[in-house]
Amino acid sequence: MTRLSAVPLLLGIATLANVSAGLSISPKSAAFPQPTWKRLSTGTAARFRGLAPVSDQIAWVSGTSGTVLRTTDGGETWEPVGPQLSEADSALEFRDIEAWSAEKAVVLSIGEGASSRIYATRDGGETWSQTFANAEPGAFYDCVAFASPERGMAVSDPVDGKIRLIKTRDGGETWDVVDAGGMVPALEGESGFAASGTCLATAAGRWYVASGGVNPGRVFRSSDGLHWAVSDASIAGGEGSGVFSVQFRDAKHGIAVGGNYSAPTGAIDNAAWSKDGGVTWVPSTSFPGGYRSGSSWVPGRCGVALAVGPTGSDYTLDGGRNWHGFDNSSLDSVECVKGGICWASGEKGAVARLVFV
Repeated sequence: MTRLSAVPLLLGIATLANVSAGLSISPKSAAFPQPTWKRLSTGTAARFRGLAPVSDQIAWVSGTSGTVLRTTDGGETWEPVGPQLSEADSALEFRDIEAWSAEKAVVLSIGEGASSRIYATRDGGETWSQTFANAEPGAFYDCVAFASPERGMAVSDPVDGKIRLIKTRDGGETWDVVDAGGMVPALEGESGFAASGTCLATAAGRWYVASGGVNPGRVFRSSDGLHWAVSDASIAGGEGSGVFSVQFRDAKHGIAVGGNYSAPTGAIDNAAWSKDGGVTWVPSTSFPGGYRSGSSWVPGRCGVALAVGPTGSDYTLDGGRNWHGFDNSSLDSVECVKGGICWASGEKGAVARLVFV
């Protein structure tokens, strides 16, 4: 597969969209090349909510039935490299994965109690070590994120009225519960969503947690992972709805997307943006075309980001103020890496890369 040299043509237009704060640039008026996803064959029907691209050639996906796949040739071929699981554990759902090379990765399984686990590999999946097993009946881990190859955290739904976090300082080899003394209380019914691996995010040394189940959805923020504050995210929330994905490109500029997964075509109050590190959130002027479970900034391209969900994909050129739909296929997760290469994954074995028509 050739490198996606057309991608920078799209992303270069982002400079136009940032000439003036809040100015919307029409893609059509700027001779915008229409993006589309190129589907890749994975040879499986698993649903991949976990996605971890490393480069244009190396990527990992994880999902249902204990499935973990890896490609080292840009998605031309995929190899099953998941942990060897017992029959009793074969139904584990690996909802999130983080990777740094073709050899090193950690994967998170979700579920109540002992179903929430973390496995780590250092040899490309030849062997895995179970490095965390949840022992709290009330915990349900949703997402994992790393600020560096060594420093990471995973987030659970609230335990005893506060969001639960665990942390690692050795690349996922060991994990410790974070003291909840610095966490602000959760609201009744508040929880996270294990939908795309982006309910927990980190950028510029700061940490962010997306939540829903309450109206509006909220975003928690911390400068050290220990002491937390929270703000309403201007995204409609409630049962099964709220903020599903939060992403920051630096210490100030963030996007949040979500909605109601039971009403996937709802295209109102499902996205917001921040320019002050998440202290305040502003509703988008034009919203994504439905509930969106995942989002990603495009590295090195100011103001450009993607969002995906079961009814399609959208892009923004102005930091989340305006969203433009470009595809109607179902995807759950999206992540872009250096060089303007964007990967996505979803149901029925779906993995895709961004190309242009």
